[in-house]
Amino acid sequence: MLNISHNQLNKKVNFDSYSALAKAQNVKHNKHFNRFLLASAIIGLIILFLPWTQNVTGAGYVTTLTPDQRPQTIQSPIPGRIEQWFVREGDYVAKGDTILFVSEIKNEYQDPRLVERTIAQRDAKSNAVISYKDKVRALENQINALQSERKLKIEQAQNKLKQTQYKVKSDSIDLVAAKTNIDIARKQYDRTVNLQTEGLKSRADVEDKQLKLQETEAKLIGQENKLLVSKNELINTRLDINRTATEYAQKISKAQSDKFTASSAQFDTEAQVSKLENASANYELRDKMRYILAPQNGYINKAIKSGIGETFKEGEQLVGIMPANYDIAVETFVSPIDLPLIHIGEDIRVQFDGWPAIVFSGWPDASFGTYSGTVVAVETFISANGKFRILIAPKKEAEQWPKNVRVGSGARTIALLQDVPIWYELWRKLNGFPPDYYVPTTAKDSKFEKK
Repeated sequence: MLNISHNQLNKKVNFDSYSALAKAQNVKHNKHFNRFLLASAIIGLIILFLPWTQNVTGAGYVTTLTPDQRPQTIQSPIPGRIEQWFVREGDYVAKGDTILFVSEIKNEYQDPRLVERTIAQRDAKSNAVISYKDKVRALENQINALQSERKLKIEQAQNKLKQTQYKVKSDSIDLVAAKTNIDIARKQYDRTVNLQTEGLKSRADVEDKQLKLQETEAKLIGQENKLLVSKNELINTRLDINRTATEYAQKISKAQSDKFTASSAQFDTEAQVSKLENASANYELRDKMRYILAPQNGYINKAIKSGIGETFKEGEQLVGIMPANYDIAVETFVSPIDLPLIHIGEDIRVQFDGWPAIVFSGWPDASFGTYSGTVVAVETFISANGKFRILIAPKKEAEQWPKNVRVGSGARTIALLQDVPIWYELWRKLNGFPPDYYVPTTAKDSKFEKK
């Protein structure tokens, strides 16, 4: 009762006869309750100043540390039809083991002796290349022989030319001598005629000198004719040299043309041989592709294509395989607002689905069932879910992660940040502020950089 009225009821009514009102006004119980409230307030005030570890939580799943250890599907590089399975789902296969056998469905590859026939064509073309090479060598020898013969013929003609030139020179000298003789004979004749006129020479002497002059004139004409013949032979010799050079040039040109034709055929055949070698190698490789092999040690997860006789296209998925040896990691995602707080090399607490855990996000030391990890990669581009991808690996010096964790299992992550008082953390969350931004300053953290 507040007792604020002038008509006070407690002075007019006796409350001792009312047991409920007597219990409500029990001063002893009020004192205990007040002490409890005071102790709770003091404890609450102390708790507000206890340290609290700020954190960033995320949800992800278990993956592997390197891409080649993750689950994969096996594709066929060629289209085909399933003929025989050699494994079952769940079987362990080693690298190189045959998983299934497929057959060809394209007409150009269905010949069972395709590789053999292609190799036979290649060998035939190789023999043709050898024949063309022999022909080229024979033509080269023929060209060399023609060049040598031409050289000898030209030397022979040049020698004949020199002989003719000497003969022309000799005939020219003889002609000069004949002209000199005719001058002498004419002078002798004239002198004899004069002497006969004077009576000093007889008529017989004059006739003798006249005969000698005529003979000398005849010799001059003969010598001129002989000189002309020699000059004509000189011209003919020069023509022979040109004719010989032209003749052998034509023969050599024809031989060279035949050589170039043979060389062209040789190169063309070599190109065909190269194509056939390439084709035979491709056919051999394609023949091996009919056997689908395991790329690494692992377990057959699921047969995507099943049955016998089912056809598939090139590059289509046939079977899934999980590598036998892998290093697990956790792939988690954080919001863009929390990304600046995540640094490579920082500690992360991980909780796996299926493993019981008691988590106190602000007191990681008091948590149970969580495992320690380290940030090894921070994606630089946002993912399709609007968050950034973080890759976490087990921490070497900490407790080992469970061995039975399977790739693809769910996981929750808690990134541990700075320690702050609880009152500050409550005030931050009430105001909707993000955790405090900070940059690692330890030697261990300073060597890590964001990728």
